[in-house]
Amino acid sequence: LSRRSESWKRRFGGAPRYWTSGRGSQEGVRLRPRRPSPRPQPSVWKIERKQWGYDDLISKAGRKGRKGHGDGAAVAEAPAVAAAAPAAADAAAAADSLELAAQIIAGAGLGEVLLKKYYRLNEKKLLVMLMECDGELKLRVASDYPEPLVLHWGLSKGRSRSWQTPPPGIAGSSTRFERACETEFTQGFAGEPSLQSLQLDLAGVEQELPGMPFVVRAGECWFKDYGRDFFLSLNRIDYQQPKDVGDGRGVAKAVLDEIADLESEAEKSLMHRFNLGTQVLDKAKSQGDLGLAAVFVWFRYMASRQLVWNKNYNVKPREISVAQDRFTTVLEEIFRSSPSLRELTRMIMMTVGRGGQGDVGQRIRDEILVIQSKNQCKGGMMEEWHQKLHNNTSPDDVVICQALIDYLNSDFNIDVYWRTLNSNGVTHERLLSYDRPICSEPRFVASQKEGLLRDLGHYMKSLKAVHSGADLESAIATCMGYKQGARADFMKSIEIHPINGLSGNLPNLLQFVLEHVEDRQVVNLVEGLVEARRELRPTLLRHGQERLKDLVFLDLALDSTARTAIERGMGDAKNAGEIMYLVTLLVENLCLSIDDNEELVFCLKEWRHVLDSMNQDNQWALRAKAVLDRTRLILQGKAEQQLALFQPAAVYLGARVGVEQWAVDIFTEEVIRAGSAAALSQLLNRLDPQIRQAADLGSWQVISPADVRGWVEVVDELAEVQERTYERPTVLVARRVKGEEEIPAGVVALLTPDMPDVLSHVSVRARNCKVCFATCFDPQLLDSIRALQGKSTRCAPNTSGSEVVVSEIDPKLMSGGDGAAADLAGPPPGLHIKRKQFAGRYAVTSSEFTPELVGAKSRNIAGLQGKLPSWIHLPTSVALPFGSFETALADPINQSVAAEIKTLSADLEKGDVSMLPNIRRAVLGLKPPPQLVSDLKDAMKKSNMPWPGDEGEGRWEKAWGAITRVWASKWNERAYVSMRKARLDFNSLSMAVLVQEIVRADYAFVVHTENPSTGDKNQIYAEVVKGLGETLVGAFAGRALSFSADKGHTDRPKVLGFPSKRVGLFIRSSIIFRSDSNGEDLEGYAGAGLYDSVPMDEEEERVVDYSSDPLVVDAGFQHSVLSKIASAGEAIEQLLGSAQDIEGVIKDGKLYVVQTRPQM
Repeated sequence: LSRRSESWKRRFGGAPRYWTSGRGSQEGVRLRPRRPSPRPQPSVWKIERKQWGYDDLISKAGRKGRKGHGDGAAVAEAPAVAAAAPAAADAAAAADSLELAAQIIAGAGLGEVLLKKYYRLNEKKLLVMLMECDGELKLRVASDYPEPLVLHWGLSKGRSRSWQTPPPGIAGSSTRFERACETEFTQGFAGEPSLQSLQLDLAGVEQELPGMPFVVRAGECWFKDYGRDFFLSLNRIDYQQPKDVGDGRGVAKAVLDEIADLESEAEKSLMHRFNLGTQVLDKAKSQGDLGLAAVFVWFRYMASRQLVWNKNYNVKPREISVAQDRFTTVLEEIFRSSPSLRELTRMIMMTVGRGGQGDVGQRIRDEILVIQSKNQCKGGMMEEWHQKLHNNTSPDDVVICQALIDYLNSDFNIDVYWRTLNSNGVTHERLLSYDRPICSEPRFVASQKEGLLRDLGHYMKSLKAVHSGADLESAIATCMGYKQGARADFMKSIEIHPINGLSGNLPNLLQFVLEHVEDRQVVNLVEGLVEARRELRPTLLRHGQERLKDLVFLDLALDSTARTAIERGMGDAKNAGEIMYLVTLLVENLCLSIDDNEELVFCLKEWRHVLDSMNQDNQWALRAKAVLDRTRLILQGKAEQQLALFQPAAVYLGARVGVEQWAVDIFTEEVIRAGSAAALSQLLNRLDPQIRQAADLGSWQVISPADVRGWVEVVDELAEVQERTYERPTVLVARRVKGEEEIPAGVVALLTPDMPDVLSHVSVRARNCKVCFATCFDPQLLDSIRALQGKSTRCAPNTSGSEVVVSEIDPKLMSGGDGAAADLAGPPPGLHIKRKQFAGRYAVTSSEFTPELVGAKSRNIAGLQGKLPSWIHLPTSVALPFGSFETALADPINQSVAAEIKTLSADLEKGDVSMLPNIRRAVLGLKPPPQLVSDLKDAMKKSNMPWPGDEGEGRWEKAWGAITRVWASKWNERAYVSMRKARLDFNSLSMAVLVQEIVRADYAFVVHTENPSTGDKNQIYAEVVKGLGETLVGAFAGRALSFSADKGHTDRPKVLGFPSKRVGLFIRSSIIFRSDSNGEDLEGYAGAGLYDSVPMDEEEERVVDYSSDPLVVDAGFQHSVLSKIASAGEAIEQLLGSAQDIEGVIKDGKLYVVQTRPQM
């Protein structure tokens, strides 16, 4: 290792004499020859990774719920070619002409500036200023873009981003289109002729149309906000300083208020800020993740230069260093003692330097004098920098030092000096803003170059030791140990001892990383970085470990280097196998960085399994697509968690301490983009099309094929518009579709990038209403469809039915075509609900089920008794018949509840839908009439079902609570809206309750005996999930395993997609109470799934590990289960004589059918 020792000497001034002092194994890392590299390398080695287990990688600290999609925006959705992005810090710098013009406008007495926001248009900028003058809103938009611009804009109700044509008085001379206007920019802005601008008077619009969607056009080039329309709120309330956004609204208000009150003191110097941060941390820790999130927001604003670092106060470098050391020591203790807060603690530590006691900080002050003296550069820029360093050193000094080194290496090219400064946020204006300003540029001569490069290189180590905790070389040196000798009589030497207890393999790994950190081919480097983190992990988590914060800083440096390496080298990975290998490395790296990583570890196992089986398994691409989708869902969920945790605090604190609005707006977005998750998302975006091609999946999944025509409307979430009625045929493009929503009246097509199950409620509704419904997996194709906003289009399946072709058509053609007016005319004529009467008993057994007593759900199951093959099992059932709720409500013991519901229902009939949750709460207050308890007990015992009251205290109360929840679900919003749209009499709806023993399922399935996507009557389609079926029919993120089988050949199932559901639901032995209304199976109306089925006991949500699931990995077991499900579907269809929608479960290899109904 002589070459390695020389390398270490060059970096740290001495041999790696401390590398063997750890208490770990001395075996070292096994090395093997590296592949040839396109440029000379300092080493010819490549590490051989250990076979690490998975259990020691899993962390469950800080677990969050996973039911929702967990999306928000995709973590790192690639912007369109001409996407506009919020401008970076220098976009608002006072030096450019656009900002100067904005300041002139703001100071001209033209009104109060409510909003000033910048976006980038390629390399130029767009300024949006919303102002209030004499109570009226005025909008000014300006740009330094060189080509003529046009603003394409509309107005919208609320935040739906749906477009409506502005009133003529508002549009003025703008060109009016269907649902939009276009206004041309004119030359000049605030007297600056190089700019172009426009002004819109928006008086009176905010009451009816308080939102403004817009895009910008330059010729044929359209600028959007990362694939979405720009959106501007016109509601004045949105621009008021928040008075109380805490206490239940997502922030630790007390902590943020204290921070805001301390900010004026913190501005004095970084020493003050770190000391005050230490003071705040105790209170912040007591408030958990919200408290630490407040501290993170504060220090992230500081690190991104949104807060003042120094104001009229001189402080010695050693005092700043000591204050930093004190602050990071408190963070170290939080990391040690609070596992659920480790991820947040790491994030805070990324915003600060390590600090240090005594001579570590003092060396910054002393060593600059030595540099000046030895290199004869005591005047000019170096003297100005020296004065700044003596009075207030800061992280900017690391940037300045690097800029000087780059300037010297470029043979004194001053442009290189400024490029390094500006690219790291240190502008000329910032240099001038210091209490000891730096006004001059460096001016060196050739004879000074060698000495300055040597001495500034050494000085950089001193600067990074204090200010750059997560710098790779500095972090490695601090953990491995180093010694810096005295370079002058007044300077003391520094010796940092190595950390005890490190793995014996770690030193060689860290040396490997340093030698290859700049390699163009990054795979070997990332392997080394991740391997080093795995070796470091046991020490990080060891109880009582010394110098823990130095290890955390090292881990942060390794993590950050892995991310930047992947970003630099991902373009070299060309095929699916190469990209997947990088994905496995980055997933493993992310597992090492987050608190709750169990699901991501399961994905890592699955990625590796897929990678290993590429050449042996013909289903590898389908499995890769499933784990890719699941990984994306995890990243989406992580982004939503961070948005909910950080953005409210960023908004609140930003308003309190005067952070510029653009920096507040993009706070969480920038946090996400700076993390490893963003790099992973980019890799997945590159891999997805290759996987889809290999799996022959195409760009679409057609859920409901239909040939329709309509006008394109783009919305964010389907749930936001599900109650709306569109007056003309509409093609709705929705970013989010969960699966439980209603399709709005007037919608003829629903297109989404989301992944609802083919058998979800919204999918069934789409097929029943002949609505074209499809998922589009191609982001560019979806962007082109979104660009048709407001235009007339045709959506039609291709000849194979596997794709949807969307094309713009002449508006004159909108009057014809299949489905052109689908859903506009209302439900089929004669559709109605027959009111049911109570038959005198509160409970009936399955042998007594009749249409007058129970719904089709109960009757269908009873009708199968004794008629199916013996291998198809049915659960025992009883029911509370129609009228039971109304009779229980009329019982004298529920008199007060009846009166409350009557009053609330009267308001509901007047159109006040806000009464729905109040009615549901009232229903839950019902008390069980004694006769109901007696009748139900007798029926269940007669049917050999366990009676909850015999199972111990409180068990009957749980059962009664489940019954009332089923009854209350009559008043859920989705069902109420659906019935109103179908013009059904809500008061005629009666709710029977089917009572069944729960089969504690290994798997649950839904079968449609006619393929709903293709319409093939000779093919069965089914979906299967792990655990109970609620994850299949409810709004649980991810997809089920899907397969098809031809009738007559059900022993030949074909897997169409593997599961990506994030969780499975499991339960103890229990009873389930299923809704069974008289409005669920009406011909021509898809009422199934509108009402709740409620188990007596709460389901347990578990993260699913598909890498060990036999349904996924065991071909024989998979064939057996899927064939059995398909055969059961065929048998039931033959028995009942029509296509069926069947729900069932698999338990210990046995198949149970829990309900069946005619397929809609």
